[in-house]
Amino acid sequence: MARSSTPSPPEEFDEHIIDTDITDEMSASYIEYAYSVIYSRAIPDARDGLKPVQRRTLYTMDDLNLRSDRGHVKSARVVGEVMGRLHPHGDSAIYDALVRLVQPWSMRLPLVDGHGNFGSPDDPPAAMRYTECRMATSAEAMTASIEEDTVDFRANYDGRELEPSVLPAALPNLLVNGASGIAVGMATNIAPHNLVEVVQALRHLLDHPTADLDDIMRFVPGPDLPTGGKIVGLEGIRDAYATGNGSFRMRATARIENVTARRKGIVVTELPYNVGPEKVIEAIKKLVQAKKLQGISDIKNLTDRHKGLHLVIEVKSGIVPEALLEQLYKATPMETSFGVNAVALVDGQPRTLGLLELLQVFLDHRLQVVRRRSAYRRSKAADRLHLVEGLLVAILDIDEVIQLIRSSDDRAEARSRLTSVFDLTEVQADFILDRTLGSLTKFSRIELEREADELRATIERLEEILGDDAVLRAVVGEELEEVARTFGTPRRTVLLESAGRQVSAAVPLEVADDPCWVLLSGTGLLARTSDAEPLGPPQRRAKHDVVVSTVRTTARGEVGLVTADGLVRRVSVLEIPALPPTAGSPHLQGGVPLRELLDVSAEPVGLMSLDDTGPGIALGTRQGVVKRVRPDHLTRDSWEVVKLADNDAVVAVATLETGEEELAFVTSDAQLLHFSASLVRPQGRTGGGVAGIKLAAGATVVGFGAVRDVGSAHVLGIAGSADALPGTEAGSAKVTPLSLYPAKGRATGGVRCQRLLKGEVGLVLGWVGDGLPMACARSGSAVDLPDPVDRRDGSGTPLAQPVAAVASAPAAQTLGAGASVTDDTADEA
Repeated sequence: MARSSTPSPPEEFDEHIIDTDITDEMSASYIEYAYSVIYSRAIPDARDGLKPVQRRTLYTMDDLNLRSDRGHVKSARVVGEVMGRLHPHGDSAIYDALVRLVQPWSMRLPLVDGHGNFGSPDDPPAAMRYTECRMATSAEAMTASIEEDTVDFRANYDGRELEPSVLPAALPNLLVNGASGIAVGMATNIAPHNLVEVVQALRHLLDHPTADLDDIMRFVPGPDLPTGGKIVGLEGIRDAYATGNGSFRMRATARIENVTARRKGIVVTELPYNVGPEKVIEAIKKLVQAKKLQGISDIKNLTDRHKGLHLVIEVKSGIVPEALLEQLYKATPMETSFGVNAVALVDGQPRTLGLLELLQVFLDHRLQVVRRRSAYRRSKAADRLHLVEGLLVAILDIDEVIQLIRSSDDRAEARSRLTSVFDLTEVQADFILDRTLGSLTKFSRIELEREADELRATIERLEEILGDDAVLRAVVGEELEEVARTFGTPRRTVLLESAGRQVSAAVPLEVADDPCWVLLSGTGLLARTSDAEPLGPPQRRAKHDVVVSTVRTTARGEVGLVTADGLVRRVSVLEIPALPPTAGSPHLQGGVPLRELLDVSAEPVGLMSLDDTGPGIALGTRQGVVKRVRPDHLTRDSWEVVKLADNDAVVAVATLETGEEELAFVTSDAQLLHFSASLVRPQGRTGGGVAGIKLAAGATVVGFGAVRDVGSAHVLGIAGSADALPGTEAGSAKVTPLSLYPAKGRATGGVRCQRLLKGEVGLVLGWVGDGLPMACARSGSAVDLPDPVDRRDGSGTPLAQPVAAVASAPAAQTLGAGASVTDDTADEA
């Protein structure tokens, strides 16, 4: 019997086993995994502000030509293309990223236009088979010029296709839309910002490369969250901008109003970023059930797509709503913190970046993109010019060219004879051989000569961009300005230095009816002084907010708010927070946003006293009407103070002390007229006023004010162009003593007050007031104005940033001299 034996394995199956310590293997594998998560999934690139899945989604949509002028397609189609071609991960992760790019409460500037149910702050979106999407116009700006060799491409996960390593990104997406992500051992959390403010900062940095953080924060004072609300306390913002790490408190926007005839309620219209109404409702219900929160009878969520967020909290009888609101801020998500951890990839490495570094990385990227784009276009233009010049040579001797081609045996011989006889290159010869006889006519020669001239001019312009860094920076600045014009929107989030004394602290009955002043700022904050003294001289600081209107009253009194639609709305002084006694400047620390006290849709133009003693107020309208009116004793919450004609609006309102003040108008065609207030007879509240200034065709009033002393008063005019997006163009300003302009009669045309420069079509803002003017931007930051000049007809000096409001430098104490920006460009209250 044969003895069995175990056969030896074939040589090709020999195993090569290496013993490895499990600790070393786990460490190496974990590090590789961490790197993969950091670079390929969780941390955005500092240049375009996108994570890989977001970048691949936008690039795929651009490659599929799903642009904003095309129809929507199923979201599932986009997800499938991204997953199959570029992103080797699950479809749910891709769809989640796509959904976030659609949601306006998540993105300050959404990049994808969605159709269907993409969720809410509390609810998830519908499945991708039920929703549709396409690129938003902002996404087209992110991918613009990607085909012009502006960015590097790399192989996808299987090496079969190429994908961009970064998008050209014409807009600063990382700062505008923010970012959040959790990687292994690190995380990122960047707050959204206002596009117009960021672009202004970028343009300033282009012109002033050595600018410091204080300079930049004049343009970017703080985040601008998609959901609006308030940011209370700005110390953490500066820390975050300086180091990349910091935190700030976000607070809901709420107001007290009558929800029934006998019951008041708290109406919440804006919530902190990433906080939904259902989360607030759930927190309130738990506190009420645990008896930790008293005084709430009901809570209703009346949010819809027309009104937006509308959360109504009904207050029980006998409960002070202001005190309850403070408890809600402390105990519910109506006030929460945002921790900034600005981590992004720079040259492939994760870094914590401050505001200046974030801006500089984006600028360096845009400069490189424009440089590469210009080089690509120059190369294409040079290639085309080479062909056109060869074709022009052939047209000059067209008969000889035709004879030469006909006598050649084949194409190669024809090419060779063309290059030798006419001194052409092979590229030019092939181009001529590919042309038809019909394209070699006399008319074609004229067109070719014109095209050649245009190509030479284009090449010269592109070489200037490539050869001069200043020109390159100017091109980048112009493109950024165009982005701000196209996609810029007003600021939504109110920035407050501190919470100040809360409204609830001013409501108790023991508050004495002491004299005080009520103040209205240029950015729509209301405050009152805690004593009878008005604000002292201003202290020039990096951030301030000018006081545009004041009125003397008492702590238990009422004042009227005049709006551009000619209405007066009654405001209780007790509901306005008092400034600290040390507030010796026009900085309204502790002021309350106007929209928290009143539901106003029209632009606020000034305050008025409701006391019927004194000469009353004077107001001017856009169509040149002036009216003096004394207050009436009315019990209504609002009433009409002037009857306006169609398309007319109140520009400004001024409180009169003697009735002998000088009233002044400034028009868009740079005309100024001033006359004594005694020439205007006071009318009742139903009167329509009288003619104040005679306007030229197409002109409107852009400024109105009253001054006590013509000798110390000044005029400010700011000119701009017609095609600029309101609020984005700085314009040019001129300050002149009012005494240079002679007084004229009411209803006359006035005299010219400013010479317009080339490109300026008129004044966009005018101001006349006692003393020197001081100005602020929409963010509340100071805007430096030029020194006064003694030329009535001189031109303006360019400003660093747009002006939203102007007031007298000694903090307008009695006269509310106002200013109006045309096209409603003043900051929304």
